[in-house]
Parts: sequence; structure tokens; C-alpha cells
Amino acid sequence: MNHAVVEAMTTVGETADSLAAQIGVDSKTAARWANPGRIPQTRHRAQVAAILGREIVDLWPDALKRREPVWFRRWADIEREALSLRWFELAWVPGLLQTEAYARATLAGEALTARELDDLVSARLARQAVLHRDRPPLLVAVIDEGVLHRTAGGDRDMMRAQCEHLAECAQLPAVQVHIVPATTGMYGGLGGPFILADRPDGTRLSHVDGQIKAQILDQSADIATLDRRLARITGEALPRAQSLALIRKAAASWT
Repeated sequence: MNHAVVEAMTTVGETADSLAAQIGVDSKTAARWANPGRIPQTRHRAQVAAILGREIVDLWPDALKRREPVWFRRWADIEREALSLRWFELAWVPGLLQTEAYARATLAGEALTARELDDLVSARLARQAVLHRDRPPLLVAVIDEGVLHRTAGGDRDMMRAQCEHLAECAQLPAVQVHIVPATTGMYGGLGGPFILADRPDGTRLSHVDGQIKAQILDQSADIATLDRRLARITGEALPRAQSLALIRKAAASWT
């Protein structure tokens, strides 16, 4: 048996049946998670770990083998340690807020093998565990409304599920989601996406995406420029309650 899982379940008084009921799977599936080598699907791992009060890596060490591109690993470490993440996205739902199906869709058309695709998706979804820790970072996500209306291959169910998931995430205590409405004219965000991270040691870094790979910026002048730009972008965005209403409206439009 997976003794770490069994011990964790015993400690908090959970059973396969109670886990299944909370997560929305059948009891046989939940029971298998206590067997060696049986790991919950990516979208369930963080939920199980949160219910059991343990880290994913403590329950299933193999689940978090580093699968992200080597060039991205430094940012993944920064993201995991950050006190806050302020994220602007122009084209996609931020990775920390994506469903598995949506994550796969964002990689469609890339020259990837099935294994490479699985590894990239698994790595991206594994990063979402930071939002379910006892002390998660504050995530402020500012998203262009066009993201809510852009699908892949006409998959309306995928987009409905993604918008519903985004609405659920927007209600987490440490998550704020703001939408820049489509009625906004030209604004600073059209220059592209970026993330600002505040670290425990007081330093600040930024992740700026590119067509080939991203770059991490640590120069104070660059950070100050992006900080001012994000302030202007956020000024164009809707408040949280109005943003949530818009997200729900988008979800309904995909039914």
C-alpha cells in the first residue's frame, strides 16, 4: 500500500468513500489512490492533498517529477516560493487557473510527441497546487475579455468548463480575477503578457513571455516599468464582482 496516503487518511479521519464524495469520483477510484503507483488524475491531486493536509509530493513523490522545460524551471521555483503573483494575460487563461482540457488545447499545433504533451500539461497543472496550500500566494490575474471567447477547434464544452473553473477560482480567498472588457480601446496590455512576483526576501522578479521562450527580468528599472504598466492595465479592468459576472456570462454563452 501507499503508506503515506493511508496514514494521512487515518490521521484526518477520511475514508475512500468520504474522499470520493468530496471530490466527485466513485469510491473504487478513491480507494485505488492508496495503492502503490496509483496517482490521482492531475485535476484531483491538489484537492486530495488539501483534504488530507499534506503536500502532493509527500503523498505521491513521482507525481511531481520535473517535466517542465529546463528554461522554465527557474520561474517555476520562483512561482512556488512567491508571496504574491500579479499576472496579466492577453491570449490565454493564466496557467495556474487552467483546466486540463484547456491546457492541452493551448499546446495544440506544437511539434510535440504524446509523451511531451502529457509532461507539459502535467507540469502546468501540478503548479496549481500552490493555490491550495495553507498559505497560498496572493494571485491577482488581469485577463483580456477576448480570452473568454476564444476556443480551440470549436470545442464549446471545453470553453464552458474552463470559464466555470475560472469563476470557481476567482472565489478562492487568495485569488483576485479582473477582466479588461472588450469595450476597452487600445491599452497597455496589448504589448503582451507578463507576471510580477514578490518574493519572501523582498526582491521582485518578472516573467515576460515570448514566441520561443520567456525571459526572467530582475532589473529594478524593468520591474518598475512593468509595475506601472500593470497599474494602468488594472485601471482599465472591471472590479472583482463585475468580472465574476462577466466570466459566468461567458460560461453560459458556451452552452
